[in-house]
Formats: sequence, C-alpha cells, structure tokens
Amino acid sequence: MNSTLATEPAERTATHSLLETWGKNERMRHVPPIGWMIEKLDVDLRRRIGKLSGAATNEAIDAELRVLCRLIDRLADTAKFSRSSSNHAGADLQTRVTGTINHAVATLGTLDANLFGRRYPFQTFERSKGEPLYGALLVVIDHVHRLTMLVRAVEPHIDEKLLEGLVVLQEPLRGEAIA
Repeated sequence: MNSTLATEPAERTATHSLLETWGKNERMRHVPPIGWMIEKLDVDLRRRIGKLSGAATNEAIDAELRVLCRLIDRLADTAKFSRSSSNHAGADLQTRVTGTINHAVATLGTLDANLFGRRYPFQTFERSKGEPLYGALLVVIDHVHRLTMLVRAVEPHIDEKLLEGLVVLQEPLRGEAIA
C-alpha cells in the first residue's frame, strides 16, 4: 500500500523517466546548423566549383572534378535515410558537377533543421548523423581547395575570378585625386 502525506510535494510521488528524448537533447556545438551547410554548398561552393571547372582543363583537373563529384555524392548519401543512390547525372563533366550539387542540396534540404545536430538519446546506442555529415562537407571543401591549387598552376589569374563580387562599393571611387 502506497500512501502519501498531504504535506509531501506532489513531484516526489510522480515517477520520472531517465530516458532521453531526441528533441530535448542539447545541440552539439561542433556541428553547424543544416541551414549553414546548405548555404555553404549551394551558394559558396557551387560558385567556386563553377568558376574552377570552367577556367581551364587538363587530365589532373578533370580527375579531381570526378573525385569531387563522388565526394558530393557521398555527402548526399550520408544525409539520406536509405543508401540507394538516385543521382543519375550526365556524362558531360560540367553537367555532372551541376547535377551532383543539385542532388546534394535537395537531399540536405530533406533533413529536419530542428533535430539535426542534436545528440541522439543515450539509450539508443547510436551516433548522430550530424558528425559524419559535417565531416563529409569538410572533405568536399578540402577537395575544392585542392582543385583551386591545380587550376591556379594552369591559370594564374583564377583568384581574381574567384574573389570578384566579394567587395561591392556603394559609391564607386572617384577617378580624380581627392587631395
């Protein structure tokens, strides 16, 4: 027989579960939000890869672009629930790069922004999807840097193209001297 006194607080009598829920767990600080990852891939990396792939070509650059496409596909596969690949990009390298990035952005867009980056409950004995997904994005960023180095060796003025539009003056500089 379980009886409680009228003077005891009601919280003591309620049973509390020690199980965690995914939605109430804290966010992992080392994994950026999914919105930032989508913007990084869709805006920044897409622009850089487009300028690098259109600049100059040789066998080493084409090989690095193919590796980059495989890595972006791996990024999209990491974001998916199932491992079936549904990206059928064309044989042309430019078309394949564009199609691969579109597929990865669409796959990243299917993730729940509220739950992404939260630690899984400890009782599930599973790891969060955020860490491997961010790791895959970092590998893509590293290979874009490698591609930049290869293109820079062939076309030394590629940095001007990559940095154009970075700073936009509201009022253009005057042609005549100020003082």
